[in-house]
Amino acid sequence: MGSSTGDLVTRGQSAHLFDHDALFRYAADNVSGFPTNPSQFTVSQFGHGQSNPTFLIEVGVGSGTSSLKRYVLRKKPPGKLLQSAHAVDREFQVLKALGEHTQVPVPKVFCLCTDPTVIGTAFYIMEFMEGRIFIDPKLPNVAPGRRSAIYRATAKALASLHSAEVDVIGLDKYGRRANYCRRQIDRWFKQYLASTSEGKPERNQKMFELVDWLRKSIPAEDSTGATSGLVHGDFRIDNLVFHPSEDRVIGILDWELSTLGNQMCDVAYSCMHYIVNVQLDKEHVSEGLEITGLPEGILSMPEFLLEYCSALGKPWPAANWKFYVAFSLFRAASIYTGVFNRWLMGNASAGERARNTGVQANELVECALGYIARENVLPAHPPSVKRDVSPSYESLVDTSGRFVPNRKVLELRQRLIKFMETHIYPMEKEFSKLAQSDLRWTVHPEEERLKEEAKRQGLWNLFIPVDSAARARRELASIENKHDLSGRSFDQLFGEGLTNLEYGYLCEIMGRSVWAPQVFNCGAPDTGNMEVILRYGNKEQISEWLIPLLEGKIRSGFAMTEPQVASSDATNIECSIRRQGDSYVINGTKWWTSGAMDPRCRVLILMGKTDFNAPKHKQQSMILVDMRTPGIHVKRPLTVFGLDDAPHGHAEISFENVIVPANNILLGEGRGFEIAQGRLGPGRLHHCMRLIGAAERGMELMAQRALSRKTFGMFIAQHGSFVSDLAKLRVELEGTRLLVLEAADHLDKFGNKKARGILAMAKVAAPNMALKVLDTAIQVHGAAGVSSDTVLAHLWATARTLRIADGPDEVHLGTIGKLELQRASKL
Repeated sequence: MGSSTGDLVTRGQSAHLFDHDALFRYAADNVSGFPTNPSQFTVSQFGHGQSNPTFLIEVGVGSGTSSLKRYVLRKKPPGKLLQSAHAVDREFQVLKALGEHTQVPVPKVFCLCTDPTVIGTAFYIMEFMEGRIFIDPKLPNVAPGRRSAIYRATAKALASLHSAEVDVIGLDKYGRRANYCRRQIDRWFKQYLASTSEGKPERNQKMFELVDWLRKSIPAEDSTGATSGLVHGDFRIDNLVFHPSEDRVIGILDWELSTLGNQMCDVAYSCMHYIVNVQLDKEHVSEGLEITGLPEGILSMPEFLLEYCSALGKPWPAANWKFYVAFSLFRAASIYTGVFNRWLMGNASAGERARNTGVQANELVECALGYIARENVLPAHPPSVKRDVSPSYESLVDTSGRFVPNRKVLELRQRLIKFMETHIYPMEKEFSKLAQSDLRWTVHPEEERLKEEAKRQGLWNLFIPVDSAARARRELASIENKHDLSGRSFDQLFGEGLTNLEYGYLCEIMGRSVWAPQVFNCGAPDTGNMEVILRYGNKEQISEWLIPLLEGKIRSGFAMTEPQVASSDATNIECSIRRQGDSYVINGTKWWTSGAMDPRCRVLILMGKTDFNAPKHKQQSMILVDMRTPGIHVKRPLTVFGLDDAPHGHAEISFENVIVPANNILLGEGRGFEIAQGRLGPGRLHHCMRLIGAAERGMELMAQRALSRKTFGMFIAQHGSFVSDLAKLRVELEGTRLLVLEAADHLDKFGNKKARGILAMAKVAAPNMALKVLDTAIQVHGAAGVSSDTVLAHLWATARTLRIADGPDEVHLGTIGKLELQRASKL
C-alpha cells in the first residue's frame, strides 16, 4: 500500500526551523479562507524528498480532526545555495499556470512570498492533497492488477503534463526550448564542479569521461526543438499523489527543476527505477527492476513507454534511448553530489538520510558508463500488448468515461471544464448580484477579464464551423492589415476549426451556466449573427462588423419577432425595408430582440420586407443596422418569468424612418428566408447543446441536494421514488444527448436542408428533457429551487423559453410528421 500523504511528516530539522508566528500572520493575510482565530496551529516537516524543505501546516478551526484545515508550505533551504537552485518562485509560477488553465493534476497554490524577512527564505503555500504516495516503485502490498493500473496512471500523468500548451497558458517564456540537453549538461556539470570545488566531496574523474560522451552524443532532435515542451525535471512515481482509493493521479509534486526543453529527458528519468535502485537509507546503489525482475503486475519498461507514446502519439524512442538514460543518470549523480555537499554543510533537506549520497553519486556515474557500453538497451519496435481497451480508444474517453471524437476535442473539453470550475462557477453569484442591482445594465468588469483569459487559453470562438472560417479567411486576407491583426490574433479569431459534432461536446459544457457562453464569445445571438456574416457578408460588412464581433469588442442583436403578428410564421412580419436612393428606410416594431439591451450592442441583423408584392418567400430581406442610427428607440426590456436577463436583455424596439446604407443589405433583396434557414440550423442546435449542459448541471445539483437533505428521517436520496425518478431522467438525458450529437453529425455531412428532420427532433426533445430534469431538481430543492439562490430557476426559465424561441414545438413537430409521411409514401 502507498503511504498516506499526511503520514510522511517527521520532526522538523534544526537547520530548517523558522518563526511560526510570522508564518501564521502572513498566511492569515494572504491565503483566502485561512482561519484567523484557530484553536491550534502546528507545522511539521515532511521527511520525504531531498530538495526544497516542505512542511505540513495544520490549522484547527474547532474540536476534532475533522475541523482541521491543512496546507503545505515549500521553501528554499537556508544558508548558502548554488546559483539558480531551489527557485520556489518558478515552482509557484508553473503550478499556478497549470492549475488554472489545464487539466494537469497539480495542487492549487495560494500565495508566494519572496520576502526573506518573514521566515528566513522565500516560500509558497499550496493545498494539502489527501492521498497516497508510493515510495517504493516495486509497489509492495499492492495487488498485481492494481500495480499495472498505477503504472498506467503514471504514464498518463506524464503524458498529460507534456500535452500542456505552454504558449496558451502563459509559460512561453518559462525556458528556452532548443538545445535543452546541451544546456543541461553544461549546467549540471557546472553544479557538480561547484559542489566539489573545495574537495568536499572529492571529484570523480569518471564524471569528466561521462560528460565528454554526453556532449558528443546529443540527439539531433534536441537542437531542433522537435521534442520540446514543458519539462518537469524530476518526474518519478514517488513525486505523484494518487487518489486515496482510486488508481489515478491527483497531484504531481516537486516542480523545482521544471522548465521548457526536451521532454524525452522526463520520460527517461521516470524510468530510472528500471535501471537502478537508489534509496537514501541504503549505503549503495543497487540494480533496477530490469535486472532484479519485475514484481507481478508491474509494466516492463517497454510497456510503460508504450503507454506514454500511445497517449501522446509520439514515436518509439529506441534510437536515442541510450543517451537519455545516460543523461538522467549523469544528472542524478550531479544532484546527489549537491545533496551530499549540503549534508556536509548541515542544511540538507533529508537530514542524516543524505549521508550516503556522496557514495551513491559516484555509483550512478559508474552505472551511466555501464549503460553506455551495453549493445542493446531498448527493443527496436514497441511491444504488442493485449489489453481490454486499446490505447487509441482510451485516449478518446474523458474522465467520466464518455467517448469524444478525437484528442483535440478531448483536450479542449478538459480545458473548458477546468475553466468553468476555476473561473465561471465561482463568479455566478457575483454576476447575478449585479444583474439584480440598479447597475444591472452594466457589464461586470470580471467578465471582460475572463474573456481575455479565454482568448489566452485558446477557448475563443469555438463555435465557428471550419467551412465558414475558410470563407472568411479568404475574404479577410486582403483587409487583415487594416485591423492591425498579428498572424496569431488573426488565426485566433476563427476558433479551432471544429465541426458541429465536435463543437457539441464543448457547447454542452458552456450550457452548464447561463453566464458562460458569452465569456467564450459563444453566446446567442452573437454566434448566429457572426455566422450569418461569415457565410453571407461581403468584405465591407466583414471588416466593419464581423471582426469586432469576433474580437469580442462589441455585441449584437437579432430583430425578427414582432408583437402584432404570429412571428413563428415569418411570412407574417410587417416591418418594412424600403429602398430610397443609396439607402434603405426601415419602419416597424420588433420585440424579443435579445442582446439589444447590452451596452456593448452595436449592430442588429433585422429581418423585414423589401417587396410586399413578391412571391411569399421572396419578400423578406436581412439588413445590418447600426444601433446608434437615429430613429431607433428601445422602448423597454422584456422579462422572462420575471427575469430581465440583464445586462443582455430582450428589448422591444421601434424603428421610425431609420436610414441605413444600401450596402448593409445581406446577400441581396429577397434573400431573407434563405439566410434564415442557414442561420437557424446551427443556432437551434447550439441551444440544444447548451440545454444538455443545463440538464447535467440540474442532475448534479439535484443529486448533491438529495444526498445532503433529510425528509421524514431519511435522506431524500434514500426515498425509492426519488431514485426511480433520477434514473429515468438520466436515461432521457443520455438519449437526448445522442440525438443532438447525431443531428450535429447530419448537419456536418448533409447540410441544413437534408438535416432539417433530425434538427427538428433535437429542437423538440432537448428543451422538454431539460425542463423535466430542472423541474425535478427544483422540486428536490424545495423553496430554494424557485429562488435566485441557485441557478435552477434561471436555467428552467431559459429552457422553457426555448420551446418557443427559434420555432415553437408545434412547428418542428409538423416538420417531423410531414417528413415521416413523405418517407412512408415512397415505400
